[in-house]
Amino acid sequence: MKVGTDGVLLGAWATSNSGNTILDIGTGTGLISMMLAQRFPESQIDAIEIDENAYYQAKENFENAPFYNRLSIYLTSLQDYKTDKKYDLIVSNPPFFTVNDLNEFDARKQARQEETLTFSDLLEKTAQLLNKDGLASFIIPHDRMIEFCAIAAENALKVSKTTLIKGNETSPIKRVLLEFSFEENEIEENTLTIEIERHRYTNDYINLTKDFYLKM
Repeated sequence: MKVGTDGVLLGAWATSNSGNTILDIGTGTGLISMMLAQRFPESQIDAIEIDENAYYQAKENFENAPFYNRLSIYLTSLQDYKTDKKYDLIVSNPPFFTVNDLNEFDARKQARQEETLTFSDLLEKTAQLLNKDGLASFIIPHDRMIEFCAIAAENALKVSKTTLIKGNETSPIKRVLLEFSFEENEIEENTLTIEIERHRYTNDYINLTKDFYLKM
């Protein structure tokens, strides 16, 4: 579970009304927590992780971060996480596919499947832990957006912002960033194309190369 595009996008995109208390569900190696610690210098961040190896790597990363005193990590599942806190911001890059053969189950699959954390469990617990004026942000597959939002609505969470993610200008939408709150707001909608600049420069290079060889 190394650094991936989904985590980087969520860490850069998530916003907070105050950002004083943040919960990162399924922190992996701690990427999102550290990005948020950097972005919100007044924040105190709790991260939870169910995989032991990832937990120890995130713990080491936190201890070596310049904002180590604002980062805490707990080896636990979300379902077993006990706290009296309410959070201003909750973030998660959650599991998003079901493993059919549990005999082939491994740590990477655990981080990306729903045997350990269903969308229902995630959103129900999020609603319990979120401040009444807090925000919750997630990144999920686009084809599960309707399902995810319906479960969120069952827990009184309302969509406030969406960003559709495309790999390049011609590729289909694969991911969506979703922000929820308890308040009814006009939904802010955006689309982000990740590799537009790289492809633009690549096409310029191809055209220049063609011109070069045509002149030879």
